[in-house]
Amino acid sequence: MVKRVFFLACILIISKSNHAQVADRILMNANVYTVNPNHPWAQAVAVQGDKIIFVGTDSEVKKYADTKTELIDCKGQFLMPGLIEGHGHIHGMGASLINLNLMNAKNWEEIVKLVEGAAKNAKPGDWIIGRGWHQEKWDRTPAKNHLGYPYHEELDKVSKNNPVLLTHASGHSAYINLQAMQLAGITDKTTSPAGGDVVKDKAGKFVGVLEEKAQSLVFDVYSDWLSKRPIEELKSKWAESIRLAENECLRNGITSFQDAGSSFEQVAWMKELALNKKLQIRHWLMVREGIDNLKKNESVFPIINAGDGRLTVNAIKVSLDGALGSYGAWLLDSYSDRKEFYGQNTFSIDELKKIASFSWDHNLQLCVHAIGDRANRELVDIYSNQTFLIACQASTPRKLEIIFLLRI
Repeated sequence: MVKRVFFLACILIISKSNHAQVADRILMNANVYTVNPNHPWAQAVAVQGDKIIFVGTDSEVKKYADTKTELIDCKGQFLMPGLIEGHGHIHGMGASLINLNLMNAKNWEEIVKLVEGAAKNAKPGDWIIGRGWHQEKWDRTPAKNHLGYPYHEELDKVSKNNPVLLTHASGHSAYINLQAMQLAGITDKTTSPAGGDVVKDKAGKFVGVLEEKAQSLVFDVYSDWLSKRPIEELKSKWAESIRLAENECLRNGITSFQDAGSSFEQVAWMKELALNKKLQIRHWLMVREGIDNLKKNESVFPIINAGDGRLTVNAIKVSLDGALGSYGAWLLDSYSDRKEFYGQNTFSIDELKKIASFSWDHNLQLCVHAIGDRANRELVDIYSNQTFLIACQASTPRKLEIIFLLRI
């Protein structure tokens, strides 16, 4: 099997000049794919610091070496630029690696066993956290289910002393057990908040799943529990989760990661890691906060290439609807397997307009999550509305360049 080697790159430079530069590291005898249509293949790469200063032949690259240059014989292995993760969640990924990782669970029974194992090692009252389940990817549907969701009773049996919170792979829904329900005050009579659903069967029984903004009913309680933990303990655990997430990225050739939704606290912690040279890959963060917090923290923007180019924060994220896996995508027609249900509008359109104006005024990129066709229509209508465009243009005398992300 041919091994693949990935390298961190800013710019690939095909050059036969400027030999005065000395490389810190030279990779030779490689099968280099440059992604340059004029020079698609090469043999060697010379690196100085975190910049590629030469790509070419083995004979030519030697001109960039001196006695201190590290020479690496790739023995004919494939070498290519590092991959860019264009839309991910680095904090959620890290949490799944340091808590219960449910990505590879083949069915509900495996998830219950993972929770049972965690409960045996947990102190009474501690929360058991996991992420990554996806009911549509299980190898079998639970015998007792509603909309493919199993009921929470199996979780209750193995976690009598601990609240359980298991987030969907998309982050748009969550399973909870009886302990978590009691702490959050959730019962069969709990009504669904705007933009979310407390999922109940036809008899009105709560299944154990909170979709979209209904997750806040339990997240608020969990956050309150976390707030009582020592801040250094939380920060240390978070930093370890980022390290694990970066290692996972590097194992898969990802050297740049675009995170679609960080809090200002997470931004501050990431900046600290960057300035202390503790980030292994490049991170480009979108801030996910409401308009009030954006205004209070506007001085945070912009962060450009902090920590030797490892961190950039110059964008805002808004989710106008949810995800298909949690029935949250906002649709024009109802779901085929959930009649008369059209998904969720998870963010105020009026507030989105305010955030768009804020982005314009502060020269920030605005990235809007819009999966359903109804959500996309609403978003396009916002940007095409003449009153809105005039308001933006009046704020600063420059060309309108609000950029948004349609993720379909």
